[in-house]
Amino acid sequence: MAEPNSRVIVALDVPTLDEASDLARRLAPHVAAVKIGSQLFTAEGPRAVYALRDLGLRVFLDLKFHDIPNTVAGAVASARNLGVWMLNVHCSGGAVMMAEAAKAASVANPGERPLVLGVTVLTSLDEAALQAILGTTRTLREEVQHLARQAQAAGLDGVVASPHEIVDIRQACGPAFLVVTPGVRPADADRGDQRRVMTPGEAIWAGADYVVVGRPILAAKDPVEAAQRIAEECMKALQATGRVTG
Repeated sequence: MAEPNSRVIVALDVPTLDEASDLARRLAPHVAAVKIGSQLFTAEGPRAVYALRDLGLRVFLDLKFHDIPNTVAGAVASARNLGVWMLNVHCSGGAVMMAEAAKAASVANPGERPLVLGVTVLTSLDEAALQAILGTTRTLREEVQHLARQAQAAGLDGVVASPHEIVDIRQACGPAFLVVTPGVRPADADRGDQRRVMTPGEAIWAGADYVVVGRPILAAKDPVEAAQRIAEECMKALQATGRVTG
């Protein structure tokens, strides 16, 4: 079973369900949920979701839907029927698309509704890359804040954003709006292809609700020890900020 007090979502970016299931069993006591992304879902499909749910784990389906509103609504409805805990869409798909995604997530029993997040700006992009791609004069921080406001107005539950934009999102959208943060690396870890990074504790201190961690756990000599250490770092930050006690 996942640890309900953990703020760590482990990214199971592996090629097979056997590998994902083995890791999930070992890491479950230290994580809040597991993330199934494009690699694992493309290889194994919906059975990956069912298998990890059968282990008692919450699943964040990270497929970043981005298409016309009707197509995204259908994809969200299918993900809802898989019983995922959380899923995401790209904010850049527009306000109507996000609103249709939020509507499609709804079910008769509100307790079974998945959380729907909007992906703001990928953590592999810096400001120069963003402006070159979009042709915008907005700074990266301004763009993330703008997209977060749109996501909230469209009825989404929160956003995915780098830790560097958490404070801006909180100012724009308030404390109840979820912020899930990739681009998290322990102080001694390689940054890889990430550009806007913080340590797990720094991200929680800044106001993240959950941190998504993949390679620093999966590539560690002892993945269980790495997950435990990151979870403890997050809990210390929560306690220091008064968001949990004890």
